[in-house]
Amino acid sequence: MFLPFFQTLRDTGVPVSLREHLTFLEAMSRGLATYDIDAFYHLARTCLVKDERNIDKFDRAFATAFEGLEQITVDQVLNAVDLPRDWLEKMAEKHLSDAEKAEIEALGGFEKLMETLHERLKEQQGRHQGGSKWIGTAGTSPFGAYGFNPEGVRIGQKESRHQRAVKVWDKREFRNLDDTVELGTRNIKVALKRLRRWARDGANEELDLNGTIRATAEHGYLDVQTRPERRNAVKVLLFLDVGGSMDPHAKVASELFSAAKAEFKHFDHFYFHNCLYEGVWRDNRRRWNAQTPTTEILRTYGSDYKCIFVGDASMSPYEIAMPGGANEYWNEEAGRVWLERAVQKWPGCLWINPLEERHWRYTPSIGMIQEIIGADRMVPMTLEGLDRGMRLLGR
Repeated sequence: MFLPFFQTLRDTGVPVSLREHLTFLEAMSRGLATYDIDAFYHLARTCLVKDERNIDKFDRAFATAFEGLEQITVDQVLNAVDLPRDWLEKMAEKHLSDAEKAEIEALGGFEKLMETLHERLKEQQGRHQGGSKWIGTAGTSPFGAYGFNPEGVRIGQKESRHQRAVKVWDKREFRNLDDTVELGTRNIKVALKRLRRWARDGANEELDLNGTIRATAEHGYLDVQTRPERRNAVKVLLFLDVGGSMDPHAKVASELFSAAKAEFKHFDHFYFHNCLYEGVWRDNRRRWNAQTPTTEILRTYGSDYKCIFVGDASMSPYEIAMPGGANEYWNEEAGRVWLERAVQKWPGCLWINPLEERHWRYTPSIGMIQEIIGADRMVPMTLEGLDRGMRLLGR
């Protein structure tokens, strides 16, 4: 059953041999990874990747084999056959009973599904709605939107309805982390409260009860005293890794982001990808044309800031150790150089890793990050890990 995965690895450029594939199959047969998707991913990567430079290729092949192809967009499909865009707009939704759903048969696997889709694209000449064959809406065809099929390709539909699609043929867009997320942030806020340094500044807006009693006793008349409200004076600078292997952790990262923004008055954030380089950004949708130089960040924020990195630290070691090692562009200086500058500027830095701590030892890049910032200053994104990290920052 893993032969298509093996072939996908070869096609993607991962130099995997038959011996390594057999080792992987043997590991699976011994039950080393069963129902844990993270354990299955790391087992496969351990068995099939010999060189860390191929980790990114492996990730793409893994997503292709087990989550569906991500590279093809709706625009490419429509342009290839010159179909009007409004064909795929929502016209009606197909609602079937459980008995009717059971009568609809799947085509028989992903390869057969994609082969049939290719044939339909060549044959179809007109708009279609309802029915069981053509690409359209509100039917039982495996291809289209707002219908039902136990194994189909969802095209041009805003969101999932039945959780049945084996492939979603839509354009992917990066989004900023949501700082309005509240669900799940309460416990994170409790952990972040460990990092507090109270100060009173600003206007006198709060009643000073003890001062009022003392002043009234001294003067013989009611003398109301006020004072500045007590605030958390800790300053926090947050760097968030987004995209790629961080996509599965976007929800918990958003919760952490939301909690931190609510807890700290002096707070700022930037995004990066995999490792810190010469530029970071505030908006993922403008990540290439609106970058902020990292040197400017180092000059702007003083050493009294608490610097926190959030990322899984999973990457090729070359992305940390070598100039030009970044997987998206040619970086003039190694990522290690920029991380060391950050640690020198903000000695009390912290790295929060959403990956389970038991998997860290299998990824060399995580060990390299720990070596730079300090092994004890990388903590898991759990309540215990956050509590430990806030105590470290509060020293």
